[in-house]
Amino acid sequence: MLPATKTKLLTLLAFASVYLIWGSTFLAISYGLRGIPPFLLSGLRFLIAGVLLLLWRFSRGESAQSRTNWLRNGITGILILTGGTGLVAWGEQYISATEAAIAIATGPFWFIALDRKNWRSYFSNLPTIAGLLVGFAGLLLFFSDSIGGTGRPAGNTVRILAFAVLALSSISWVLGSLYAKHRRADHSTFMNIAQQLLVAGVAAMVISAFRGEWQDWVPANVPLQSWFGLVFLVLFGSIVAYLSYIWLLSVKSPVLVSTHTYINPIVAVLAGWLFIDEHMSVFQLAGLAVILAGVLLTNASGYKLSKRLRVRIRRSFKIWTGAPRSDKYLVEF
Repeated sequence: MLPATKTKLLTLLAFASVYLIWGSTFLAISYGLRGIPPFLLSGLRFLIAGVLLLLWRFSRGESAQSRTNWLRNGITGILILTGGTGLVAWGEQYISATEAAIAIATGPFWFIALDRKNWRSYFSNLPTIAGLLVGFAGLLLFFSDSIGGTGRPAGNTVRILAFAVLALSSISWVLGSLYAKHRRADHSTFMNIAQQLLVAGVAAMVISAFRGEWQDWVPANVPLQSWFGLVFLVLFGSIVAYLSYIWLLSVKSPVLVSTHTYINPIVAVLAGWLFIDEHMSVFQLAGLAVILAGVLLTNASGYKLSKRLRVRIRRSFKIWTGAPRSDKYLVEF
């Protein structure tokens, strides 16, 4: 059992890594793409991270001989990583990293749409319905400017296709998450992640080969910034942030951990602006704000304040408004 102070520090660092690293991976992908084709980039990323994690688990004495677990983790890895993340790399060839991050922020909406077993619960909840409608409005606002806004050719087919592929990547991620939820392998969490990464890496490499990405690719010609992008994706995106995310789920509420959905696009926007001078229009920023408001609404029912926090809020409100405080609030506080 870790001391309370150390646990708080680890929790803070884990949240920081999930917020900042995952928000920065969109920029790292754009750097990687400057010298490495999309599925080759994803394949290298997943394979290297998977091998490192697998060797670590073997060093801890854990085995990985169950065919059933390999199959389940393989399906999860292909859906979440090869389909979910690999398609993001492909899409970023034609749209900016910030646009990709905002498109991916719609993931919670797809989760609600595809999780049929919980439709009754979702669609009987007014904030959820309102969140879906608000989020859809934000998507329309964002895409209307991203595809046909000022300075962009109206009806740009390639950009439209890229956004459609990003929608497919979100759907693939959600399907993989739902599959993992109902068909969870019984290895340790870390071994499951290692197997998912390995299978996803092999699948991405196969796709890369079929697309002919290896034919004209010469490692010696890859710029240093692309290698730095790959290293960042392997060590931080696929290992540090992913493990932090899994650990947080074991010590904190899933609803609280899911707040990375709100933060990652903002980090991506700031990183794109600071490092590669990506700019967004007012309409795109407005679309982002509306999308995030919709995501917040869809999860509103999951945010339950503790009794002590509710008392503190009431007390602060009374102080701010100048209303007299009752002894009841002082006792409860």
